[in-house]
Amino acid sequence: MIRADHLRVPRAHSRAAVSVTLALTLAVGLVLAGVVVLRDRASASHAGGCHRFAADHAARLRDVTGSGRSVVVIGDSWSVGYKLTDPARAWPSRLPGRVRVDGFSGSGFSAHASSCGAVSYATRTRTARNADLVVVEGGLNDFDQPYAAVRSGFDRLVSRLAGHDVVVVGPAPAPRRLAGARRVDRWLAALSRAAGIDYVSSIRLRLPYLPDRLHLTLAGHREFGDFVARHLPA
Repeated sequence: MIRADHLRVPRAHSRAAVSVTLALTLAVGLVLAGVVVLRDRASASHAGGCHRFAADHAARLRDVTGSGRSVVVIGDSWSVGYKLTDPARAWPSRLPGRVRVDGFSGSGFSAHASSCGAVSYATRTRTARNADLVVVEGGLNDFDQPYAAVRSGFDRLVSRLAGHDVVVVGPAPAPRRLAGARRVDRWLAALSRAAGIDYVSSIRLRLPYLPDRLHLTLAGHREFGDFVARHLPA
């Protein structure tokens, strides 16, 4: 018969097991705490980014430039002049007419191109109510969106701009999103053709980009703006 005292775990071994358990518990706790902190920081950073984009959007809406026919540009960070020292010198400043810019960084044709809420192009057509010409520029932020989402957003946009002269300017070949830009360019070209809307493809343009390989330099804005201006109806 086995004696009961033979089954007892040595006290030193028991203390070691407890120490290991406590250490593992503490480590797991620290990891979880770190995840929460990182998540909170990411959330705060995202909220801060959206707040900045909204402020830039409001500022650009107030800055109407030029004279002549009323032109409204609905677009993304390129139209806003994101990362430029003087955003007012972004590409829309190269267009003829009295130009008003309704641009929201990160937005696009599809509803979920931006994670900042309801800021897709179709939600901002009210700005164009009395415009003589509406220029809709973008597609780079739709680079990872499915065709159905881009088509749905495009259809809503066109429906809300019914009765206006509209020109759609597709995405340029920004190196950071080149494959997606090419795909969206094909989609927008076909959708515009089906809707009877003028489409300007910029996918073959060679433009100078900032180090982020996504946004234009000031020279790039000049080139892009002059390109768009040449393709607008008289």
